[in-house]
Amino acid sequence: MKPIYCTPEEAVAIVESGERVFIHSSGAAPILLVNALLDRAGEIHDVELTSMSTFGKINWKRPEVLDSFYLNSLFVSENVREWANSDQGAFVPIFLSEIPQLFEQKILPLDVALVQVSPPDKHGYCSLGISVDASLSAVRNSHKVIAQVNPKMPRVLGDGMVHYSVFTKMVWHDSPIYEVDYSSKSNELTDKIGAHIAGIIEDGSTMQMGVGGVPDAVLKCLTNHKGLGVHTEMFSDGILPLVEKGVITNEFKKIQRGKIVTAFVLGTRKVYDFVDNNPDVNCREISFVNDTAIIRQNPRVVAINSAIEIDLTGQVCSDSIGPYQFSGIGGQMDFIRGACLSQNGQPIIALPSITNKGVSRIVPFLKPGAGVVTTRGHIHWVATEYGIVNLYGKNLKQRAKLLISIAHPDHQEALDQAYFERFHRHSVNLRAQV
Repeated sequence: MKPIYCTPEEAVAIVESGERVFIHSSGAAPILLVNALLDRAGEIHDVELTSMSTFGKINWKRPEVLDSFYLNSLFVSENVREWANSDQGAFVPIFLSEIPQLFEQKILPLDVALVQVSPPDKHGYCSLGISVDASLSAVRNSHKVIAQVNPKMPRVLGDGMVHYSVFTKMVWHDSPIYEVDYSSKSNELTDKIGAHIAGIIEDGSTMQMGVGGVPDAVLKCLTNHKGLGVHTEMFSDGILPLVEKGVITNEFKKIQRGKIVTAFVLGTRKVYDFVDNNPDVNCREISFVNDTAIIRQNPRVVAINSAIEIDLTGQVCSDSIGPYQFSGIGGQMDFIRGACLSQNGQPIIALPSITNKGVSRIVPFLKPGAGVVTTRGHIHWVATEYGIVNLYGKNLKQRAKLLISIAHPDHQEALDQAYFERFHRHSVNLRAQV
């Protein structure tokens, strides 16, 4: 029996009022289906959308959409950030590795999953392509699955193979996969941070890179390294030159030696072509990739993650600006902890010393309402453009001094004053009383 295709409107007609709908993650988000569903606003009501990060233009900024649909976000991305912070949206704090449990244990039972896949192969199997993460669990635990079948979606090997018979409805749509060029986000500042980080990375390390310009800047500095491996929740174009130069060989990894392990891929068409049918790339479920017990088995795990701000004791806020939800917990703690437990592992938080408006990101106290993603009990290395320091095993006073040393010079005097207020004024008053 051959697949039967229908229109987007026919496909999303099976969604009913009161149902919870999962949207495929990252660059694999099936925007055609999502917007077709939102066009049913007023016809259906009390529909909850749940997703991790998504990319692409979602046409949600309409009163009728907000009357009919509610966004319950597991990771807030730019295209829905206002929605998630509105009265018709919310955010669920959760480690990326544990999201599949929400679906499997019916904590967030799913009615419908919207996914984007590669065409069926000769055996009838489609690939979830560049995004397996928790999306495979969503497919397995939804009563109805609607697939946007795209011949431009790479066929990525690993866990994400789904037989077309699983799909309740299928829509054929030939369109470019969403692309992000992280090399364009690199600049002199990120290059300085990248160089500081690259200076502590040893040969034979297993790399995890977060998103943004800093990870790409680090990778550019590793061309003379040897025997690097990749076990990461995501990767982009930055690893390609290191694969071509033979720097990334994956020969020292303990988990899937010889293979690049990831949960999703996000970049340009160049990296999408690289992962297509590539037996050296294994795209696995997030519950495997981000499992601390798995991560720690690899040697010298280097975990590079970003932050919005960090206080003088080492508490890291990376998901909110005060109470405003900017992104999510994601996999930062999964890999920070995994790297902590790995033999000679190096968990690293990287951030520019100031915001675009010149405000210090190293602060005496986090903003009221800010969320702590990486605790001061987990923090090790912190890097800015002014250097890199290791807080592990340091007391609060020592940590503060180290962080001040890599703060922007314009803010060091104020931070020194905050240091005195916090750690010495009480001692001065106590002596005066004695």
